[in-house]
Amino acid sequence: MTRDVPTAITIDIWSDVMCPWCAIGYGQLSKALDELAGEIEAEIRWRPFELNPDMPAEGEEQGAHLARKYRRSEEETQAVRAQMKAIAEQAGVTLEFTGEGDAPPAMMRNTFAAHTLLDWALETGGPDAQTRLKLALFEAHFNHRRDVSDHGVLVEIARATGLDAEDARDAIGDERRGEKVRAEERRAWDMNISGVPAMVVNGKFMIPGAQSPETYVTALRRVAARG
Repeated sequence: MTRDVPTAITIDIWSDVMCPWCAIGYGQLSKALDELAGEIEAEIRWRPFELNPDMPAEGEEQGAHLARKYRRSEEETQAVRAQMKAIAEQAGVTLEFTGEGDAPPAMMRNTFAAHTLLDWALETGGPDAQTRLKLALFEAHFNHRRDVSDHGVLVEIARATGLDAEDARDAIGDERRGEKVRAEERRAWDMNISGVPAMVVNGKFMIPGAQSPETYVTALRRVAARG
């Protein structure tokens, strides 16, 4: 009698630390993978995508940024946020401030250094270490409203997830690694990825946007069946 072995797949997720739908999409994907446990085993790798590559070092207040970029009124912005909050709760994700005291302003930040750190984490620690770092960055940005463009903050987060702090600091300042991240970003555009999250399964099957767990289950089963 033989025991079935789960089908191994890879999922490359192009994503930005600033992207709430990326956090939601991962929450939904996690639910799907829980349902597929024993059937499909996924190796997840995070790839860089900057929603705002020209964001200055001082950042921009979130409400002002959304109004400027998408030309939404305050009422429209609030409606979108309410919808997003409801979907996030279904995904088991919170985008709300959970720190102590009064909530600081919600800011949009430059995320290039964070992507550089994530690339290093994948190379040195593997997919699991990279995912721990990615989730910690989501939490730092959304739930604690920390400045994840600040190199010191990034190093502290890396240390908290079990990565070497000095190596993390060196990785952030490594120009060659920065060039590698730029190349990965260009690869996204070459693959017609213009929004995130975008999940590419086994290097060729794309699932765009934050989908429901049921949609992910169906899509992953179809990919796995193709071998």
